[in-house]
Amino acid sequence: MRVERQPEGARDQYDGSEAPKAAPQTGTADGPPCADGDQRRLLAARASGVAGREAALRGNAPAGASASLHEGDVPLSPALVRREQAAEPRGQAERSDRGHPGRRDRQGGAAARDAEIDREGAAAELSRPRAVVVVTGSELVRGDRRDLNGPFLAHELVSLGIDPARIIVVGDSPRELEAALRLGLDADLCLVSGGLGPTHDDRTVETLARILGKELVVDEQLEREIESVSRGHAARLRRPYADFAPGVRKQASLPEGARPLGLAGTAPGFVIQAANAAVVVLPGPPPELRRLWAAAVESAPVREVLSRARPAERRTLRFYGVSESAVARALEDAGDDGGVEATICAREFEIHVDLLVGESGGPRADAIAAILRERLGASLFTEDERTIAQIVLELCRGRGLTLATAESCTGGLVAARLTAVPGSSDVFRGSVVAYADDVKTGELGVRMEVLAAHGAVSAQTAAAMATGVRKRLGADVGLSVTGVAGPGGGTPEKPVGLVYLHAAAPDGDLAADFSVPTDRETVRARAAVAALHLARRLLSQNRDDPG
Repeated sequence: MRVERQPEGARDQYDGSEAPKAAPQTGTADGPPCADGDQRRLLAARASGVAGREAALRGNAPAGASASLHEGDVPLSPALVRREQAAEPRGQAERSDRGHPGRRDRQGGAAARDAEIDREGAAAELSRPRAVVVVTGSELVRGDRRDLNGPFLAHELVSLGIDPARIIVVGDSPRELEAALRLGLDADLCLVSGGLGPTHDDRTVETLARILGKELVVDEQLEREIESVSRGHAARLRRPYADFAPGVRKQASLPEGARPLGLAGTAPGFVIQAANAAVVVLPGPPPELRRLWAAAVESAPVREVLSRARPAERRTLRFYGVSESAVARALEDAGDDGGVEATICAREFEIHVDLLVGESGGPRADAIAAILRERLGASLFTEDERTIAQIVLELCRGRGLTLATAESCTGGLVAARLTAVPGSSDVFRGSVVAYADDVKTGELGVRMEVLAAHGAVSAQTAAAMATGVRKRLGADVGLSVTGVAGPGGGTPEKPVGLVYLHAAAPDGDLAADFSVPTDRETVRARAAVAALHLARRLLSQNRDDPG
């Protein structure tokens, strides 16, 4: 079993607008994407995992440095991997065998079996097609926005049985873009997003055509479709079509032999077969990319790659209220029998464990999941990919209950998570963002005596807010949050990071609090997640769950 530990990343939203690009960055996607591009620490590794780690540690290496990037593909021997994992000095291991003739034989036999498992895993890995994702956008390289396309495509590739070897974020420089595309063309499948707009700095198509030695050819049918869409845009914006006309022909020009995938906006996606790789080029805005991705998967060049893919079964376990280290220890204690790749991801204050199960790994995955349930069952809240907001809404729906929130320091974040779930309106009544004390008293009925005696940030005020929002909005369940988000406003008695939560339902209440001295954004985000888990505990009547 291979175990990866992946740190949590920020979750800024990227609207995907086409923009000038900057210098490339490289990262890996050697497994399901977790967060956005932080360096990973491997507890155990196989060959491709070591390559991924090496690429990740290089961080901002230029895309042009292809030699050093390819060096990361050299597998580390299984014996070296195991010694690194065990952190045991070699001499000490050898001394422990002295005077025990049979021990070394037994260990040698176990090592031989382990080596055979590693060889089988490496062979399976080599037989899986490799993919490289090239994402363009200078706003991503600068860190102004988070890349959503790379993680989405990597997740899709894993589910299809293709190994996402690398995600490269690259900018507008023709040299850097060309270097990144050449790296992508070394794989079986190269996915490119962005750089398809009508302006001079959208250079993906012309750069790819130059690398492939193809002429740019105007697709007349595509040109008519783009013109129709552009005329509609011009009419809605009350601008002359002449403002859009110059870009229409540019966007309809594709490398000779390319097959259009259709339009999403005015940017067309297309697929083309290179010498050794199928190349899929998609628009940068995430909604447009996702719309055309379905067509790309059905195209002939991609189907040929998929015919060689090895889809793996994926199992998910999600925990709350337990440390990442505790989950990692449980996985390590489960042993290393091969056939299962385990990824640990600290994400949004939860711990997500994904088990990618090989062809013969089903029984081993069952055993690992059973060990995790036995050791950490009190913290396990789902074995699927539902979010905590979905789970809370389903618990309410199953009991015929409605829900309302009263929020102070989170400013509506709890409500935002709930309403992000389609169909939430049959459960969620609404929210009162009671930031000021007079709003707490006027809208939620919190008594002035409570505020005077205990303060706005207190268990008593949180309880009054939850009860008050139930009455104010006519909900069955009230959920409240009040705290000190910072950076100012803290005192020795009530420091920055102190948060009180309360959930009130017809059959009882549940309260919780935490204090984490960190930045404002993290305090607010943690409080929103903690509030939803408190509601889950109350609604499921699992009072022994850690909060």
